[in-house]
Amino acid sequence: MKLNRLPELQRREFLRRAGALGLAGSAAPWALNLAALGEAAAATAPNDYKALVCVFLYGGNDHGNTLVPYDPASYNAYATIRQTLATPRDQLAATALALNVGGRQMALAPQLGKLKGLWDSGRLGLQLNVGTLIQPTTLAQYNARSVPLPPKLFSHNDQQSVWQSSSPEGATSGWGGRMGDLFLGGNGTATFTCINAAGNAVFMAGKQAVQYQVSTNGAVPINGILKPLYGSQACADALRGLITADRTHWMEAELNKVVARSVSAQGVVTSGLAGVPALQTPFDTASSLSAQLLMVARLIGARQALGATRQVFFVSLGGFDTHDFLLDEHPGLLSAVNDALASFYAATVELGVANQVTTFTASDFGRSLTSNGDGSDHGWGSHHFVLGGAVQGGRFWGTLPSVSINGPDDVGQGRLLPTTAVDQLGATLATWMGIGASDLPRVLPQIVNYSQKDMAYFA
Repeated sequence: MKLNRLPELQRREFLRRAGALGLAGSAAPWALNLAALGEAAAATAPNDYKALVCVFLYGGNDHGNTLVPYDPASYNAYATIRQTLATPRDQLAATALALNVGGRQMALAPQLGKLKGLWDSGRLGLQLNVGTLIQPTTLAQYNARSVPLPPKLFSHNDQQSVWQSSSPEGATSGWGGRMGDLFLGGNGTATFTCINAAGNAVFMAGKQAVQYQVSTNGAVPINGILKPLYGSQACADALRGLITADRTHWMEAELNKVVARSVSAQGVVTSGLAGVPALQTPFDTASSLSAQLLMVARLIGARQALGATRQVFFVSLGGFDTHDFLLDEHPGLLSAVNDALASFYAATVELGVANQVTTFTASDFGRSLTSNGDGSDHGWGSHHFVLGGAVQGGRFWGTLPSVSINGPDDVGQGRLLPTTAVDQLGATLATWMGIGASDLPRVLPQIVNYSQKDMAYFA
């Protein structure tokens, strides 16, 4: 019996690994998107659409110069700690937030003026001091190591993985993909449930759902079959037949089925995008992040052609590991985020889906409030934006941390001990997407450790 079952077990493992490979990112003419392309039996109503967009800022965004203390007492404390890194207070007047929290006032970075407008209009809010946790943790518990802590704190790879998957590096599924698992049966074509415009990320891998990767130009094609190969259409046709024909060996057969479906999906995406009028909203396509979000907006515009009613998207921007040259590099990065998010929100308004699309930022971790001379070092908790027509913005969620060293929120060097867990942020977004309370632990296993599972981003 074991011998009879072995080929089937091998087949399943091959399919699992093939889906995880995600070869379609940037590998050129022969890139194959090894995605889970099975079609769901039925879709929900076309007007019942929601999308979640994760904007991941790789490297660890410096939250201290993203949301800056503005009232005189808090600003003076910030400037004393940050030394040469502090943003001059007179540059913050235009982005100062009217909201007063216990006598304290904050301002967005000067480069975030468009996001300030979205804050003022109630479409954008800030989740304060959010980060990777396993359970609620006090400073005393952290210092005593008396509760479980995320593995390898302050490490890029590990904290990226824990943020995206609730598991250490090497995880095979993320909470965006696990949300996708629950939506596969409701989408007309399961392939387009989880779409990654940034390459590959564990956040988008489900236990059944596999991320479908696109470039900023659309579906990643197998170039050799799109046009005459070596000047010969017969060669292109022969190649198509070779990579899609039925095979007798189970590994070849499964690979060719996946490739055939990938070719079909490429045709659906290309046709769907061609059927959507060009967006009038301007995007700075010289910016990688803006170009990715433009593609996401176009795919949302093609949602009916793609048979999608629930989708999760992933885009990213790198360069946030600002140990050095923070004042030279961070403002430009924030400008790119400002322009890209503002254009994307405007595009959702143009498409008539602003209330059905929610965008949020994420990053490896925050950074130290202290200066290392020319930059800041790896931290833990951070502040992140939540944006969309359904968002009850113009407010903070969570607890505004103290501006101090060795204070109640500091685990060392001004590294914030998170007071809100990534799981709570994720659970709030998952609930808005339509996932019930009983299914939340399937998406975010550690949410069971928190009494507050909804951070009230939405009405």
